[in-house]
Amino acid sequence: MSKPKFAMYWASACGGCEIAVLNIDEKILDLDANFEVAFWPAAMDVKYKEVEAMDDESILVTLFNGSIRTDENEHMAHLLRRKSKLLVAFGSCANEGCIPGLANLSPREGIFECAYTSPSTENPDHLRPRSAWQAPEGTLTLTPLQSVVRTLDQVVEVDYHVPGCPPESHQIAAVLDVLIAVVKGEAELPPKGAVLGAGDSTVCDECTRKRDIKRISKLSRIQELPMLNTEDCLLEQGLMCSGPATRSGCNSRCPNVGAPCIGCYGAAPGVLDQGARLMTAIASVVDEKEPAAIDKVLDGLPDPAGTFYRFSLAHSLLRANRAALAEKP
Repeated sequence: MSKPKFAMYWASACGGCEIAVLNIDEKILDLDANFEVAFWPAAMDVKYKEVEAMDDESILVTLFNGSIRTDENEHMAHLLRRKSKLLVAFGSCANEGCIPGLANLSPREGIFECAYTSPSTENPDHLRPRSAWQAPEGTLTLTPLQSVVRTLDQVVEVDYHVPGCPPESHQIAAVLDVLIAVVKGEAELPPKGAVLGAGDSTVCDECTRKRDIKRISKLSRIQELPMLNTEDCLLEQGLMCSGPATRSGCNSRCPNVGAPCIGCYGAAPGVLDQGARLMTAIASVVDEKEPAAIDKVLDGLPDPAGTFYRFSLAHSLLRANRAALAEKP
């Protein structure tokens, strides 16, 4: 019998999710043993037209990483949804928009201005991207940039979600084990919409640091603080930590080595808006009552949007600023 087909696609993202899959080491051999890799542009040469020629739902599972920022991304999202029985939003960009989603705070022209005319950019001819260019070999085209970053489930229906920036390799291996067990008839698929390869609580709940629910009178950047102790909660030591609003599953890797959680596993279970939940958590420990004093504490956050919505802006209740949303697609 032929093996079920597997696909992986890289949309608007950095490529870290692709590397994370390769980091499962010899476990990648189980993927090859149990699936036919039908489409994986980062690992093999397969053309879009070959995917278009496949029967609908002929691919058992597609891991789709990256957000939707271009017309090409959107086209591939619809194509792979049609060709796949199971479509998995894989990694933070596909699930929440991730750091590229912070571009939703600016309209496209503002993004181009920053990229092509900033003081650090050498561009004496004031060049900008073109949608088409005539080369000796033919016309080269560049897919248009859409007005805002969107998550995969804002474009097509998604069956499962695997969070993380990127997902931890051991959890990718666990997801692969589930898929293989399903293929062999040894297990059933989780309920549709389930989050795979992650925990069902918060980073704080899996963090080994001691929490005394202390009040804080100042938030500082890590370079402004004295040597942190290795036992107490980082937030209670005055360092901004996103653990209270972030889904568990990473084994609290960052706080365990003295670095604050930055929220890459997305909203904790039951949380609609990760940034709003994090603001609430910070507000609950600020040891001030007067507005001016509270503002002084919050001055320790030089980039509130990038702090509270670093990974989740595109999938939040805010989504984008008005200028970006008002642009035509």
